[in-house]
Amino acid sequence: MITEKEKLWQSVLAQVQLNTSEANFNTWFKGTQIYSLEDPKIIIAVPNSFVKEWLENKYNKIILKTIKELNNNIKEINYIIKTPSKKEVEREEKIGPINQMQFQEFSVDSSTGLNPKYTFENFVVGPFNELAHAASFAVSESPGTIYNPLFIYGKTGLGKTHLLQAVGNEIKNKIKNKNILYIQAQKFISEVVSSIRNGKMEEFKNQYKDIDIIIIDDIQFLSGKEKTQEEFFHIFNELYEKNKQIILSSDRPPKSINALTDRLRSRFEGGMITDIDYPDLETRAAILKKKAIEKEFNLSDDVCSYIVENIQKNIRELEGVLNKLIIHQKVHKEDINMDRIKIVLKNIIQSSTTSFSSQNIFKVVSDYYEINEKEIKSSSRKREIVKPRQIIIYLLRNELNYSFPYIGKKIGGKDHTTIIYSFNKINKDLKINEDLREEISYIKQTISSM
Repeated sequence: MITEKEKLWQSVLAQVQLNTSEANFNTWFKGTQIYSLEDPKIIIAVPNSFVKEWLENKYNKIILKTIKELNNNIKEINYIIKTPSKKEVEREEKIGPINQMQFQEFSVDSSTGLNPKYTFENFVVGPFNELAHAASFAVSESPGTIYNPLFIYGKTGLGKTHLLQAVGNEIKNKIKNKNILYIQAQKFISEVVSSIRNGKMEEFKNQYKDIDIIIIDDIQFLSGKEKTQEEFFHIFNELYEKNKQIILSSDRPPKSINALTDRLRSRFEGGMITDIDYPDLETRAAILKKKAIEKEFNLSDDVCSYIVENIQKNIRELEGVLNKLIIHQKVHKEDINMDRIKIVLKNIIQSSTTSFSSQNIFKVVSDYYEINEKEIKSSSRKREIVKPRQIIIYLLRNELNYSFPYIGKKIGGKDHTTIIYSFNKINKDLKINEDLREEISYIKQTISSM
């Protein structure tokens, strides 16, 4: 029988899995468990020091937030290294870390990296993704001959991974004897670094020579990794010249990936580039209903409407909300009605409406253009400073409806006539400058997903 500690940790893992890639989830959370639970502290057992350090530095905030939503008495997390006993390993293999909660129904194919749950059949198509879907399906029908490479970009949680893996699964099922590889860019980078360190670079590159379809997720992580970019460039060329299909995803278009070599950017732009945007309300409702049916959860129309009207960031967040409702119903043994859902989702909905703040606008624009806030507020007239400054002014006015004098104070005491000029200039340029529209669209998506 599953214990309360195991039930709590399964609930936490179910939420964490929706906020991280499958590869990262398997790497950092497999073999973890609650060691002790004594309010206000929880101790998590991890298999080694590497995992301990990574969870403390990278995932502690999201783990603590998720636990507090389930048990508000918990205020602190500690991690200890504890190798699971043979009995514990056998138990986890038997019940699975989150199988009991019906959130992990398929296992990844170790030879291809594909998860069979991602198919075209369960991918909901709407105006926000129909071009990406059509291009992906065309590639699955005739790999290596059309749209090569296929480059899909969009913010986290909009379905890029689903679509990429659906292509791989479709080819695997329809065309026999095709060598397919799906890999996260971080894992590719890690393998390159390991191969260089161990003097096995040639052996590493040989692994890719016979691949027919290579699918790399989150290719933006190659940014600044010069040696990895060099090795990938050679692998890309060799596969491309043999008419092997290359499929890539990123959180931004190739031209917006900083510290990417021109020759690699040129290769990425040589095929089909398509984006996935935020789903509209009707599509969000269709997605949520479909996922509820898959999880055998009774979701009423009014509860569904309430969720999709308030949760607008991404598909993954919708699924996270659904999982939260399933967990709540299992734990509290009560139906989810309108009164109950407003209580259960109170913190989530409050946080989803606070993304567009002046602080987040400054941060995202500064990060995107690689300048600091001090430079934006300075009197500098350099073009690389003026453009980001004008975009911040535009967003402060357009998204937050700040007055021009108030924006002037936020931008280092600028005169309101300067602020008006900057706002009008961006407004005018947006009508004729497609690059600017894409940049501001990406910036707004980034802020929305914070």
